[in-house]
Amino acid sequence: MIKSYAKINIFLKITGWRDGYHEIISRFVRVDELYDEMEFLPKQFNAKGFELKGKFNCELRNNTIYKSYELLRSVADTKKMDDFFAEHFLSVNKKIPSGSGLGGGSSNAAAFLLYVNKTLELGLSLEKLCSIGSKIGADVNFFLHECRAANAGRIGDIIEPFDDEIPGIKLVFDDTMCDTSVVYGGFRKSQQPYADKTTAKKLAFMTSKEILQKFNNMTLNDLLRSVLICYPSLKTKADAGAFLSGSGSTFFKVKQWA
Repeated sequence: MIKSYAKINIFLKITGWRDGYHEIISRFVRVDELYDEMEFLPKQFNAKGFELKGKFNCELRNNTIYKSYELLRSVADTKKMDDFFAEHFLSVNKKIPSGSGLGGGSSNAAAFLLYVNKTLELGLSLEKLCSIGSKIGADVNFFLHECRAANAGRIGDIIEPFDDEIPGIKLVFDDTMCDTSVVYGGFRKSQQPYADKTTAKKLAFMTSKEILQKFNNMTLNDLLRSVLICYPSLKTKADAGAFLSGSGSTFFKVKQWA
């Protein structure tokens, strides 16, 4: 069984706009207590092509795992892949909520790439896998690095592992499914100023424990205002002092403060 972990953003500062994407500086932290379960199982009958089973809220061609399969096949040993996927299908038990700001789709893509590259001995470097990951989603490269914490730059795809001090975290879930494109669109419409890069980089040198002790939720996540405008039902969680992860809808608290 392959564990595909969730993540949270300790802080997320939007520092600019380039080539159609927002540039950010953020601290990603892996959540070891929450993960999707992925397993390759034998097909009853050998059949060509990729087969994926699980409860997803999108069509196969839009699924991050399928995109990973297609991109990996374009650069790797196609015979090894075709032989393996003729005999195996992928089953995914989804436990990370969709639209929650916890990176479930990106994590699935990374777990798939890492497993297939290692198991089939495709020989692709981390750099090559990250070049694939950047085409799938901004958070994929964090999970490809397999580190507990990292600072992310550019659009979230430039990863610098960070030796962090991470307090115990309690996730605060909500049934609301936040659309990342809607939240970022709301940020642009609000004409909220971009974060000062110097200040954002100072956060990147602080431990997560220090950051969460010294700053409030509105200061740490530049998307919070937009989330509360687009999804006002989430205001009660923000008012309670919980911190927003990514573009929502999940918040988190430090356990000893909960």
